Amino acid sequence: MRPGAAASRGGTGGGPTRAVGEERALTSVAAGDRYDGEEPVDLPRLWHVTLSVSGRQAPLPEVRRALEQLANDHPFLLTSRYAQDHAEIRYWEEARDLHDAAAVALRLWGEHRQTAGLPPWEIVGLEVIDRQTYHQRVAEGYGPPPASPVGVHPF
Repeated sequence: MRPGAAASRGGTGGGPTRAVGEERALTSVAAGDRYDGEEPVDLPRLWHVTLSVSGRQAPLPEVRRALEQLANDHPFLLTSRYAQDHAEIRYWEEARDLHDAAAVALRLWGEHRQTAGLPPWEIVGLEVIDRQTYHQRVAEGYGPPPASPVGVHPF
């Protein structure tokens, strides 16, 4: 390459060109301001998770105690509803994307089955939606049923 010729950065990406030795301009954003360019991909977002489980009947006091223990171990749980043969857990998860939030949710019941004394039920439903979709559904009146007060409650 001859002196002063433009060099392409990144090879196949067709990135910006600049002269050899030319410094790249940096963009500064003051605290509290937002950058008007693309949003960073790897920033965590909030996801509303509804996990449904069911199986053979278990005594209600044992189900309640187990869900309370799970909520005590993991205070991010928003609300749990339960019956003798099924339960629903709703909470907010902070994750990079839907795949990460769903993966955490799918592990929650199995990983804490013994430590919280959860019934040996299987996961039968999972909904993971972003914060904007959750609030839009609630505003339009067709979102998830209104949450009981935070905690563990019977259906």
